[in-house]
Amino acid sequence: MSQVTARLAQGVSSVSAAQWDACAGTGNPFVGHAFLAALEASGSVGGRTGWQPVPVVVDGDGDAPAAIAPAYLKTHSQGEYVFDHGWADAWTRAGGSYYPKLQIAAPFSPVPGPRLLLRDPAAAPTLIAALEAVTEQHGLSSAHATFIAPEQVPLFEAAGWLIREGTQFHWRNDGYASFDDFLARLASRKRKAIRKERTAAVEGLTIRHLVGDEIGPREWAAFWRFYQDTGSRKWGQPYLTRAFFPLLGEALGERVLLILAERDGHPIAGALNLIGDDTLYGRYWGCTEEVPFLHFELCYYQAIDAAIARRLGTVEAGAQGEHKLARGYLPTPTWSAHYLPDPGFRRAVAEFLVREREAVRHEQVFLGELTPFRRGDGAAC
Repeated sequence: MSQVTARLAQGVSSVSAAQWDACAGTGNPFVGHAFLAALEASGSVGGRTGWQPVPVVVDGDGDAPAAIAPAYLKTHSQGEYVFDHGWADAWTRAGGSYYPKLQIAAPFSPVPGPRLLLRDPAAAPTLIAALEAVTEQHGLSSAHATFIAPEQVPLFEAAGWLIREGTQFHWRNDGYASFDDFLARLASRKRKAIRKERTAAVEGLTIRHLVGDEIGPREWAAFWRFYQDTGSRKWGQPYLTRAFFPLLGEALGERVLLILAERDGHPIAGALNLIGDDTLYGRYWGCTEEVPFLHFELCYYQAIDAAIARRLGTVEAGAQGEHKLARGYLPTPTWSAHYLPDPGFRRAVAEFLVREREAVRHEQVFLGELTPFRRGDGAAC
């Protein structure tokens, strides 16, 4: 491998916000300095979390980096949403140590976006080569860039990384003026079912959309209770710390949207969203009172309302969830890229990915035929 001019930074916070965001841009908040630095400052990454931040920086002319990769040394596979436990087991049975590995990602966030943060697009091959060098020089089993923006997939593919495909469900704004305008594009039976769900979900409740300074200590305390409840049921313990949420609100301000459901003035459920340049990202949800369909209302329907009001093109409501399909969220491909230095291990994973990719694409075609849109409606494509 040719000599690569790059360095490992001591965390995102060791790079100035201006320099980091000159590479990351503003479109996707999950790779911005504010979000990633809040993870570090809150103790959600670093320490004994198994996520050790080691951003890979390619220096450019002067003091400003030409490119950065948000990279982490991982000692487990939790919080990634692209599942490689089978790979880890296979490598361990073969006598290897799968962990630590190098993860290029937005931690705990199955959100497609750039994983090569490029102030200078010409630096992309150097940055990928640096990721490979870090993997090999430190004796790591592998490197994984997860939830890559579609336009960056060819960059990894050209470098010889293995490409893995998955599926999420995203809602697309076809110029709708209102939620009813969106419903008009659905088949009659689906339209009636959604209206029935929405009516049942909000009976006796008040729904509030809060942004920026409207989210105060009381609201963050309520949301922390919701998040703990969901985290304990899904993962055993929450990934994020109590300190993360107010830090996020302070750092991102008007780009944070908290949707609360209240009964008699008391919050009983909430959904936290981040606002990108053209996308509403639904991330965390929880409740202290079980109400039928309230999850769908806060996470999917209210998100659509918010996106229409802000003229955003897309709502991304997180990983997996075929139940989103009936609610107007369409199957959408996602991609990850994987670098495995050992030739035998790479060959075995490559063969697995060929079989998996065929199954994923068959599933996507099948799911695409189950959309709630009227037959022949362009929104279903």
